[in-house]
Amino acid sequence: MASLAATGPHQVVITGMSATSAFGRGLGPVADGVLSGTPAFRSVDRFDSERCRTHVAAELPGTPVLSDELAEVIEAAWAAAALGNDHRGGCPLLLALHCDPAAARDPGARQVTGDTAAAIGGRCGLRRLPRIYVAACVAASTAVIDAATMITTGQASRVVVAAGYLVDADSFGLFDAGRALAGDGQVRPFSAGRRGMLLGDGVAAVVLESAAGAANRGVPAVATLAGWGRSGDAYHVCQPRPDGSGLARAIGAALSRGRADRSQIGYVNANGTGTPFGDSSEAAALHAALGPYATQTPVSSTKSVHGHALEASGLLELVVTVLALQSGRLPVNAGFLAPDEECELDLVLGPERERRGRYALSLNAAFGGANTALLVDAA
Repeated sequence: MASLAATGPHQVVITGMSATSAFGRGLGPVADGVLSGTPAFRSVDRFDSERCRTHVAAELPGTPVLSDELAEVIEAAWAAAALGNDHRGGCPLLLALHCDPAAARDPGARQVTGDTAAAIGGRCGLRRLPRIYVAACVAASTAVIDAATMITTGQASRVVVAAGYLVDADSFGLFDAGRALAGDGQVRPFSAGRRGMLLGDGVAAVVLESAAGAANRGVPAVATLAGWGRSGDAYHVCQPRPDGSGLARAIGAALSRGRADRSQIGYVNANGTGTPFGDSSEAAALHAALGPYATQTPVSSTKSVHGHALEASGLLELVVTVLALQSGRLPVNAGFLAPDEECELDLVLGPERERRGRYALSLNAAFGGANTALLVDAA
């Protein structure tokens, strides 16, 4: 991995970003929400959940339209990166979506189509045919890794990555029927008594550039994407390996690529879905990857406050991680009841916890055993 380290003129930086969650639209409401530690879950009113076991999610009010929300965050990220219209045409767009936002309920029509993705890109002036990612809960983070690879290998000087999910009746019903949703209406990552996940709206966009390109434009970086790694467990269709070795490999690859020492990690934004098996496996992965620093490195899962945004989770949580680095404060691991001996970690349990180390990790995992790790350096 060392030979592929993201250093030098092709180092990858984030120059613009925007996000929307149940806390509101824009970086301010998102930052305030995750740093406060107050969950955004409330009774579902977007569809009828009467027949479900669980009746809460983290939703935006009203009836938002995913294509509109995506266009808004892409435009906001583009503006934040101080880019003009002359840069739009040839800029690649990598788009992570759960389903076709323009499609009907017909299952055969709900797959994301090239026409739909192209329409979203064209609406924002990004007319190069988008690349579409639908690989479960690592779709967005996989898109970020591919964008970074395009930049470090000189295939592109700038890439826009966008992702979106709005809580829908089909996904809600599926996870509810599988008893994956928390019946007590709270996500409790790494805590004793945790009972599962809850869904939440999430829409985000980032502009990734080469450090040299940003410097030539005189635009300061928001953060540096110092390293990244991904792995596959090949263990079970739904469950991760109990020993966390797959995720640990992804973390190790990210640290190696970024030439970072595990002692330098000041925060981990964990995948932390609040499921018994998943959280214990992730804790094992952190111990395997960080060794003695696993119990000294602050950890939280922001899914505990904004919910699980499925394919968009990786990008929303990357933005949240950058916001934490910028503020110097760490997002709260909400819903905690009591320690779990299988999750021996330094959890962030209060809103005034300050960051100390240089780097942060943003971790994601998906059905099928896919794992990603993004290593972020403060600008």
